Amino acid sequence: MSKDDQKIDADDRTVFDVLNQRKYTVDYFQREYSWEQKHIEELVTDLTSTFLNAYTKGDPRGAVEHYSNYYLGPFVVSSKNGMKSIIDGQQRLTSLTLFLIYLNNLQKELGGSESIEPLVFSEKFGKKSFNIQVEERKSCLEKLFLENSYDPRPDDDESTINMARRYTDIGEAFPEELKGEAFPYFLDWLKYNVILVEITAYSDDNAYTIFESMNDRGLNLTSTEMLKGFILSRFNETDDRVKANHFWRESIQSLHGFSKEEDQKFFQAWMRSQYADTIRQGKAGSSNEDFEKIGTRFHSWFRDNLSKIGVKADSPDQFRKLLHEEMKFYLGAYVDILNAQIEEKVGWEQVFYHCNWGIADSLSFPLMLAPLKSSDSVEVTRQKINEVARFMETFAVRRSINFRKFGASSIRYTMYSLVKDLRGKDLDSLRTTLRNKLAEMPETWEGMSEFRLHGMNRQFVKFLLARITGFIEQKSGVAANFTTFFVSPGARPFEVEHVWADKFDEHRDEFEQKHEFDAYRNRIGDLVLLPQGTNQSYGAKPYAEKLQHYLKENLLAKSLHPKTYENNPNFTGMAQRLEIPFRHHETFCKADIDERQQLIRRICEVIWS
Repeated sequence: MSKDDQKIDADDRTVFDVLNQRKYTVDYFQREYSWEQKHIEELVTDLTSTFLNAYTKGDPRGAVEHYSNYYLGPFVVSSKNGMKSIIDGQQRLTSLTLFLIYLNNLQKELGGSESIEPLVFSEKFGKKSFNIQVEERKSCLEKLFLENSYDPRPDDDESTINMARRYTDIGEAFPEELKGEAFPYFLDWLKYNVILVEITAYSDDNAYTIFESMNDRGLNLTSTEMLKGFILSRFNETDDRVKANHFWRESIQSLHGFSKEEDQKFFQAWMRSQYADTIRQGKAGSSNEDFEKIGTRFHSWFRDNLSKIGVKADSPDQFRKLLHEEMKFYLGAYVDILNAQIEEKVGWEQVFYHCNWGIADSLSFPLMLAPLKSSDSVEVTRQKINEVARFMETFAVRRSINFRKFGASSIRYTMYSLVKDLRGKDLDSLRTTLRNKLAEMPETWEGMSEFRLHGMNRQFVKFLLARITGFIEQKSGVAANFTTFFVSPGARPFEVEHVWADKFDEHRDEFEQKHEFDAYRNRIGDLVLLPQGTNQSYGAKPYAEKLQHYLKENLLAKSLHPKTYENNPNFTGMAQRLEIPFRHHETFCKADIDERQQLIRRICEVIWS
């Protein structure tokens, strides 16, 4: 290996420097894109909050140069023969690309003309391509870039599906307050004030060595470790310090069994739920408050706010109680929530439902912990958590069927004020408060009358149909539940399918224009869940032929057939008892879709009453 091959460069670069008309390939072992909703929301929230903290309305554009910078982290590339391959950091760079595509599309809506495209899509050697080149992602990126949406296909890999979902999450997380005169300022700031460190190696061996060192040998103390150091320093007796250290170590290990960042998320959720009093106002130039400070440097906030927490710096007894009673209790509740998110189990169903479609973790965990008191019994704790989870699921579903966002940026003020309202509530008071909050929602079940599938909500439609289908099956005594239809463990996954075949000509008696037909075909009343591949064999057939196949499927699909109502007392009894107006449909026209639409609405009202 030559001396040049062993050379390593490390340079601070702006987003503009990194991406503007620069091309990267992605190393084969780095090709999976696995960011979850919480990761993309955190990125968008951190970036927009940092900008808004610096921005003042009326500033000249040039003032952005002097706004505070944001460090996005390092990435490692291997440079050979003029080509750069990303060895580490592609998750972050792919997410940044998705964010830039969103901003470019938003800019078109807002009538802007800033230069964003070259950061995403550019020409080199006469050939146009995306700046981060992964062939299997090309069709998804093109759709997002040109049409602002991508409807995943059955043969898409998990990375592509994740990219489509995270793009939707970006739209949910992006704050409304930036969609005005501040928008071009934000673009300038993002391009020139957001910094990455580009580490360039000139051989694969060196690149992989750097990759391993960065991922396995990090020495920077985390907020959790610094908080531990501060708390342990409050104990004068060696025995107290040893016991506290032992408890801390076991607690953090239990959290790391879920994820390596779970300890930090726990402390953020606990402190926000019980102690945070303030949140940054939703206007440009506002300063970060308790909620934001806990989200970034909770160890510093803790040290500076002992009076809010209810401990004195010189009282070992109070710190002992805080650690061995309060933290122990809330940690146990937090772990219970994490376990409930893994699988659907009796008594904890609401938490499982919510984790599959609900409010972001940064808000949901503080909400679920807020009403708890360390004196609560195990049963009361479980009931309180599930009541809050039920509220959050209902809130998210009602917003979704009315085509309203519920990302962290759009609801953070509402939800955080609720955190404070719920603190320490007994079970009855908690239920009353949550019922009142739902009653005040402007988004009602009336929105179901127009609800339909579109390019950005397929996952929610599947969730909704899975909840409805699982509910009907369970109430009819069938051994199936939400997990059966949404997760499909050990079986073919269920897919959203249309009752109507995509044949406009067969419906010209009811529709003059194809777009009218398409809109009706995508209504929830025309949709069912079927096992993957099931509909492919008869999806294009007329309704009369499909109906015979539906008789072999789940009850929501089966309910279209008249034989479902014969000698099926569990199903018909359930429908009568819950006042759900099921009936069979010999034909399936526009009016039948309208009727099924109202049926779905009634089932929703029963589930989320």
